[in-house]
Order: sequence, then C-alpha cells, then structure tokens
Amino acid sequence: MDHRFDATERFAAGAQFIAGSLRSGSSGRTQDVVDPATGETVYSYELAGTADVDAAVQAAQRAFAEWGGATPGERSDALHRFAAALAEDAADLACAESLNCGKPIKLSKEFDVPGSVDNAAFFAGAARHLEGKAAGEYSADHTSVIRREPIGVVGSIAPWNYPLQMAAWKVLPAIAAGNTIVLKPAEITPFTSLLFAQAAQRAGLPDGVINIVSGAGRDAGEHLVGHPSVAMTSFTGSTGVGKRVAEIATGTVKRLHLELGGKAPFVVFDDADLEAAVHGAVAGALINTGQDCTAATRAYVQRPLYDAFVSGVADLMATVRLGDPFDPSTDLGPLISHAQRDRVAGFVERARGYATVVTGGEAPQGELAKGAYYRPTLIAGAAQDSEIVQSEIFGPVLVVLPFDSDDEGIALANDTPYGLAASAWSRDVYRTGRATREINAGCVWVNDHIPIISEMPHGGAKASGFGKDMSAYSFEEYTQVKHVMYDNTAVARKDWHRTVFGDRP
Repeated sequence: MDHRFDATERFAAGAQFIAGSLRSGSSGRTQDVVDPATGETVYSYELAGTADVDAAVQAAQRAFAEWGGATPGERSDALHRFAAALAEDAADLACAESLNCGKPIKLSKEFDVPGSVDNAAFFAGAARHLEGKAAGEYSADHTSVIRREPIGVVGSIAPWNYPLQMAAWKVLPAIAAGNTIVLKPAEITPFTSLLFAQAAQRAGLPDGVINIVSGAGRDAGEHLVGHPSVAMTSFTGSTGVGKRVAEIATGTVKRLHLELGGKAPFVVFDDADLEAAVHGAVAGALINTGQDCTAATRAYVQRPLYDAFVSGVADLMATVRLGDPFDPSTDLGPLISHAQRDRVAGFVERARGYATVVTGGEAPQGELAKGAYYRPTLIAGAAQDSEIVQSEIFGPVLVVLPFDSDDEGIALANDTPYGLAASAWSRDVYRTGRATREINAGCVWVNDHIPIISEMPHGGAKASGFGKDMSAYSFEEYTQVKHVMYDNTAVARKDWHRTVFGDRP
C-alpha cells in the first residue's frame, strides 16, 4: 500500500474539533507530530489550551439537552449510521493510524479499524438495552422503578498506543447512554480521533456530542479532569498518571473510571501444547510492538517445558520482519517515538547485569536506524523481584521464568502490583479452571492471549485500575442509576410516621 495520509491537508484548520468544526488551539504552543518510522515531522499544530477545553465543555453541555433527551431508538439509529460512516473511512483510518503510530498496515487494517467499526455497531444495538430491575412492589405499599439516566458531560483522556480504538472505547458507551463527551487524545497521536469525530458528524450526530481537544496533559488534560461542568472522567494510561487524575477528580467528586498499566503473566503448565504456547507468546508479546497494556510480558513455564519454550520463542522471534509500516509484509513496526525506544533499551541494558538476553536486545542498523525500531527481545534468568519482571516496559520484550508446582506458577503470576490481563496454557480443564479463578486479573485467556470482542468487558484490578470498557457492562460506568418509588396507598397518615411523631393510628 503506497497511500500515505496527508494530515497537513486534512487538518489544515487545526487539530481541535469543537461544536462540529475543526479549529486551531489557543495555547500559543506548537506540537510536531512525528512519523516514528522515519523520524520526520508529518504535521504541526497549535495545542489546546484551557480556553479550548472550556469551549468544548460548553459545546458538550449545549448538546446534552438534545442528545440526553433522545430516545434509545434515536441514539441507536445515529450510531448505526456512525458505524457505516467509519466503515466507509476504513482505508483513511488505517493509513492515518499507521502513519501516526508506526503500526504495520496489516495490524491497522485487520485489527484496529474493524474492531472500532464493530464497537460502533455493538453500541448501536446496546443503546436500546439499558437494563435494570423489573418494576415491582418490593415494599407492600409502594411500586419501585429503576431509571438509567445519562450522567452529563464526560471528559475522557486516551493514550497513544491505540488512538482509534481508545477513541471508540471512550466515546461509544458514553454517547450510547446519552452523555456527551470531550475527548483528549495524546497530543502526539491526534489523527484518528479527529477522523472519528468527523465521521460522527457526517453520520448526523448533533454538533457538540463529540468534541476533541488535542493538548498536553498538564494543561488541557488536567483542566478537563478538574472542570466543574464535567460529570465524569475516564482515563486510560499509566498507573502513575492515573493516580494524578484521581487526585484532581476528587476535587469535584466526579465519577471516575481508570484503565491503567499492566504486566500480564503468560502461564504455561507442563501439559500445554508447546507449539501453541510458543506462537501465542510471540504474538501476545509483540502485538503493536509490545505497546499494549495486556501484552504478554512475563512467561512462567513449568520446568519440563522451559528449555524447549525458550528455544522455540527465540527461534520464532528471529523470523519476525521489521520494516516500513506501509509494506504489507512488515510484521513489526517502530515504537511510538525514539524516546520510548530508548526507554525500552534502558530496561534491557540494565537487565544484562542480572539476566541473559537470549535474542534481540538492540535497535536495527541500516535504513531502519532512522526510525524508532527495536528488535524482538527475549530475556531469561531474571529474578522475580527484578525490574524487568516487575515494571511495565511497553516494548517488544518478553521475560521468561521457570516454575515447579502449580501453586508456585499461580503465585508468581499474581506477584506484581498489576492485574489487568493474563493467560493460562494447559490441556487440563481443571488446571485452567483453577488458574482463571485464582489469577487476579480483569481478563484471563485460556490457551490464547490478546483477543478482545465488543460484547465482553475490558478492565483490571489492583494497580491496573477499575471500571470496564466495551460490552454492556460499560453502561455501569456511563449511567446514573436512579430509584423512583411511588406510594400506592393514598393514605395521608402512614404507619411509619409514628417513628418520627405521634402514636400508631
């Protein structure tokens, strides 16, 4: 595919989308967007300032009166049109995502874009199914009804690793439930969030339902989180920044949803299909160049399979093709930036002092040296309490450790602060059943690692945050449950009044 996305032409008016129009930011500071495969600047724009956030929140407030009052069927119809508009934009979305993030075009075309279109189609249907308890007389003298109501204006902050999918995960459940939203993408990856909002406008969603402010976290992000007119904050990113978001959000006592870091264990029991586990580990560790909070990062392999697993993963990693993201044969693209590549390399270089780099552990030379590339890396011999095992690296690095008993394997899997995702590999249903019960994570795959589907929730435990993206469970985040109770007696002097004044009638 030779098509390159021309961001300068498409976003000539600016990288803010407020009240249905692209506009320039007002912070007075410029952001360069760099193609991580080449190191070249492909777009420059004015960052959003606090005034832009205020304007976006005001636009969302104005739109909420109409959108929040629309029927579920009306919102559903609009989201069906939105899904169709995204499908029409598939080629542009894939190219923009690959240019902005360095993703291999086959990943953008076959994973990010269709997944986001499917999310839109799912929430188009889910908009009609806001569930609650049946109306009934739970008290003998009253009828109770549950209402699910939209919260109001949602202020969301998305990360740079999956800009399109994160826009979908933040925006779709919020607006399906009747909220309006201001989304702040990472300032280095604004392209597909802007295209996403433009597709919604083309589909006929009212102006102001979806607003995009492309700005820095310390300015636009913190102002959005702390804004008194924002009723809810949803944040996806690192645990460290998530703590700061939580501190600011508590100042206005707003609803909070946090999807934070991960360090997913990949537990291989001694009766596992070794070939499947090897292929699953390489795919699970290298997806999106390892820049995935659910990526397989810690492989625990029962000792009878350990040596063969290490050898198999090393051999398979050596076949992975690094190259131009727009070449359909490229398997692994660059990291998001040279700074991120250097951060990953730092983890690996420090690990050389206490572990063995089995394969990889270097940036490629030659034509790829100008990009933020790093070779697939396998590390063995590290201690459980070492940095490479405990810390989130966010790169194409897998560390492998042996274990003996099933008890030990599960204990090691749980032995980090994180609890976002995990996988267990075995032919024994009782072993995998135990693993799914005892591994403390928001998702546990069995004999696979990574697949996600719109109908099922995504979210973590422990330092990985709380709340769910995708699925009908996400409406727990984006709706206010209201209990309405009707008196059925028409009696003025009720029996319970005597507990406050007077005697029993």
